[in-house]
Amino acid sequence: MTSVAGWIQTKAAGAPNPAQVQNTLEQMRKSWPEEAPPLPEVIDQFPLGEAALLHLVSVSSICAARLIRHPETLLWLRRPEICSEPRAPGEMLAALHKSGGNSISSENFRTLRFWKGKEMLRIALREVSEAASLEETTRELSLLAEICLREVYQHWKTELGSRRGTPETDFAVLGLGKLGGRELNHSSDIDVIFLYGEEGMVSTNLTYHEWFNLLGSKIVETFAAPSPDGALFRIDLRLRPEGTAGPLARSLESMENYYAGFGETWERLALIKARGICGSRELAYEFLRQHQPFIYPRSPTPDLLDEIAAIKRRIERDIVGHEKIGRDVKLGAGGIREIEFVVQALQLLHGARHAFLQETSTLKALPVLAELELIPRDEARALEAAYRFLRRVEHRLQIEAEQQTHTIPENGEPLDRLAHSLGFSSKENFTGTLRGHMEKVRSVFHRVISTPARGAESSLESLHIFRDEKAAAKSLADLAKGTGGLHVAARTRQVLRNLRPLLFRWLARAADPDVTLNQFIRFVEAYGLRSMLFELLVVNPKLLELLVKTFDASRYAGNLLIRRPQLLEEITREGMLDREVLLAEHLKRLRALKINPASLDLIRVYRQTQLLRILLRDVLELADLAALWAEQSALAEACLIAVNQVRGTENEVTIIALGKFGGLELGYGADLDVLFVGDDIRAAQNLVVTMAQPTAEGSIATLDARLRPEGEKGNLACSLAAYEAYYETRAQLWEVQALTRARPVAGPGQDQFMELARRVWHKAAQRPDLHLQIDGMLQRIRHERGSTADLLDFKTGTGGVIEAEFLVQALQMRAGLWNPQTIGALRDLTAGGIIREADSAVLKTSYEYLRLIESALRRWENKSISSLPADEMEQRKLARRLGVDSLDAFARRYREARESIHAVYSHYVNHSVR
Repeated sequence: MTSVAGWIQTKAAGAPNPAQVQNTLEQMRKSWPEEAPPLPEVIDQFPLGEAALLHLVSVSSICAARLIRHPETLLWLRRPEICSEPRAPGEMLAALHKSGGNSISSENFRTLRFWKGKEMLRIALREVSEAASLEETTRELSLLAEICLREVYQHWKTELGSRRGTPETDFAVLGLGKLGGRELNHSSDIDVIFLYGEEGMVSTNLTYHEWFNLLGSKIVETFAAPSPDGALFRIDLRLRPEGTAGPLARSLESMENYYAGFGETWERLALIKARGICGSRELAYEFLRQHQPFIYPRSPTPDLLDEIAAIKRRIERDIVGHEKIGRDVKLGAGGIREIEFVVQALQLLHGARHAFLQETSTLKALPVLAELELIPRDEARALEAAYRFLRRVEHRLQIEAEQQTHTIPENGEPLDRLAHSLGFSSKENFTGTLRGHMEKVRSVFHRVISTPARGAESSLESLHIFRDEKAAAKSLADLAKGTGGLHVAARTRQVLRNLRPLLFRWLARAADPDVTLNQFIRFVEAYGLRSMLFELLVVNPKLLELLVKTFDASRYAGNLLIRRPQLLEEITREGMLDREVLLAEHLKRLRALKINPASLDLIRVYRQTQLLRILLRDVLELADLAALWAEQSALAEACLIAVNQVRGTENEVTIIALGKFGGLELGYGADLDVLFVGDDIRAAQNLVVTMAQPTAEGSIATLDARLRPEGEKGNLACSLAAYEAYYETRAQLWEVQALTRARPVAGPGQDQFMELARRVWHKAAQRPDLHLQIDGMLQRIRHERGSTADLLDFKTGTGGVIEAEFLVQALQMRAGLWNPQTIGALRDLTAGGIIREADSAVLKTSYEYLRLIESALRRWENKSISSLPADEMEQRKLARRLGVDSLDAFARRYREARESIHAVYSHYVNHSVR
């Protein structure tokens, strides 16, 4: 016993709340089942981790009490299948019926209460251990409430029916609020409405109305009844018609009459989340169908937003109070309720026209609002992030005792404990993060609700967003004029008035509104039919967003669209932007063009069109960086293969891709690093010339063969024997290192060359001075470029892209792990234990961030760029294009990325060199 007591003291000492943990463990030890494994063993080997369990005991007195009362629950929780995944409805229900059999309702629903307490303990444990997402937690809590409602309802329906007869009409329990949205927290009331079908008589002295109200009262009494086995849920019926003054249950017709004649705005908001919980599904569906016009009016009244703002003001004045306005995460300024009001107000205003908005879940409705352009995407993301954070805080407050509290402690130990429980190093960090989220929510709430866009046109169209306001005003005036001063129809001018606020909304977010507006004006002039274009953009605001974002992100893409406006319709057809197009499909499409040596412009046009498609996917964030690399590499390879085939040289020369082309990590404006294997130097020369030859449709690509034997002094193409002799006798290590990214593209000698490359590569990897030589090459590159101390050079400078790539290649060679892709190779190195997971994650994140910067810079002109712009204004534009408003924040993240790469490089390469 002494050793167990010492163990308890040790565990308690390391917990956030030592006294509570020690008391809980001591009490559990006293009644621990004799046949069970020892308590220390169970806790030490707990599947979710001992720390998670002790953390829960520290922050939740009610969970601690449940474990003290039923310590055997810990044996259930340690079963792998219990806490590893969320439990399905059938699984939870089966567990309830297995434990209770046919006696779930006996002894004041003792079995149901015990089951509910166990599940609450499990859900709280999964949340505290961060094994569950917010959606999983709220869905499971909501499911618990649903099952409890169904069991209690079914019992009393049967009980009343057996004693007093059963009405011949349906009954349904509708969930509203967080229950309706499947968003319950750890201490939510469950908002419900009791509904029955028709009026009638059960017997000569008992009406349907009386019977169903008796049923409702029995359900409410059961949920409200205290019990040593634990509470069920608090039922709140105040959202029913007439609130506390109205009957518990109403007929469908009575509901319709009430809402049609007396329904208020707050009741519309409440019914947005209504859904059937138990009873008749058909009746619940009929209620929602019947009240659709009330919930989502086709013509909302102009003062609707004012009413919502007034509701919020009353909540703050009458419920929250001034002293808690900044600490109440639910009802305070910038709290959860403001997020819900923003979402529900926009649902109410626009739900009649957009069926996808008719959604009960806040988190599911937010992205739809952004998709429909009813709220800016950045605001939708900010609201989602705030909602998740505030709900997490709310849950941690309520896990303590399952009491309905939403107020952050003012100071002292409770605030410290809350901050540390949420993973913050200090209460200052926590309160700062909390304040940031709530301020952002408040600003969105004010914009949408308190100061709605009734006068938005004038504010949206403020010219202060432009550097040259006079030029911008002239350009905007030119939109209303016809080409060459021709008359513009009144209808066109009217459509333009509708278009202007939408245009300003996106221009205000552009990194360079002046240039973007200029490109937009040029596109309108090139398009020709401006009345048709204006109507198209007003009806389809997503298309306007695409145009403005494209003009802001890439002068190259903008000029291409201005030169060939018809590409807009071609590329935005359904299915063009929502998926990757890889090598096989490109080749199939190019073959279908039936290209010959006289029609190579078809390849150039195809390449331009597809590059524009890739760029639009980039601008709309439909593809991540890896997908963009893969698509650009596939497009370049397909065009190279097509040219090779058209020129009839596919059997004359073998093409090997190197560099980022070889690694399928090609960015905008990049040359294609290649080797030519074969004796036909003329065939290789013709291929290089044809690929680079410019026409009115541009060029296809520049082939860079400088990595061949002897570099620019050597033959453009060499036989396999010549490559073998060179690599075996004269090649420098960096030339063999370049083979890390060798990948065959076309030609008869692909397998033979790759076999040679691998053999030479593996042999060179055995050199004891491998890392010294690779580091020396890196220093030589920096010296030649003058980039050693150049903070702007993110490619070859210290901690730059090349340093990360050289590190991965050095580790690959030493470990003998062949993989031409940098990120793929890094994964292999991590899986093989060559690089620590933490270092690998830092390296990957930092490398991809620098490549993201490179992509944003190169995208502008579709040209190779390896340094940040020296001009501060251009740096600000770059930051905006990367989604960062603050230049300081961008600079900090940029420096962190380079410092992180250099730190990992120094650890693995410089240490081994020394």
